[in-house]
Amino acid sequence: MAKGEADFDNRFTSTFGFPSERAATKVKDSLTDPVRRFIQESPFLVMATSDREGRCDASPKGGKPGFVRILDDRRLLVPDVAGNKLFQSYLNMDENPYVGLCFFIPGIADIVRVNGKVSMVTREELDRHRVEESMYNPDGYRGVQQGIIVEIEESFGHCPRALSYSDFWDQERIQEKQGTAHPVRMPPAVPSAAGS
Repeated sequence: MAKGEADFDNRFTSTFGFPSERAATKVKDSLTDPVRRFIQESPFLVMATSDREGRCDASPKGGKPGFVRILDDRRLLVPDVAGNKLFQSYLNMDENPYVGLCFFIPGIADIVRVNGKVSMVTREELDRHRVEESMYNPDGYRGVQQGIIVEIEESFGHCPRALSYSDFWDQERIQEKQGTAHPVRMPPAVPSAAGS
């Protein structure tokens, strides 16, 4: 059922105006065909979580296109490879099982957003869906260790404005930065005295 203006009556719309009908009706509680195809082609996402008190974290996840498996129109399977062992996202999801996902495809300005409730799954569950084959680890093998199933509450395509305004996929800028490391990158680990 399409939402009416009463559904968006808040202090922001009273100041800035109501959304267009297209924007107001694009949010679905399952995967549409265009959203499904986008997720199948996406090699990268950002996952937002928060703890029970609302403190937030955003974590990048990547793999080969389709590394996030579509189980059906209402469920996604997101694998997680061995990383820094800080587990910020998983600690948050232990307290608050809701996530927001933003999917990206290189060179395409559109974004797909999915919001939902998660349940954590073991490596054995991931093996049943053969997710190991969809991971790509250029810095050496890092095994898939766990994952989440997202029960979809909202999914929709997001307009390309942010990526267009930032000229995010500009080829000249990409070539200019190719192979360079930003100072934010973590330095290599220092060998311990015991190993010297």
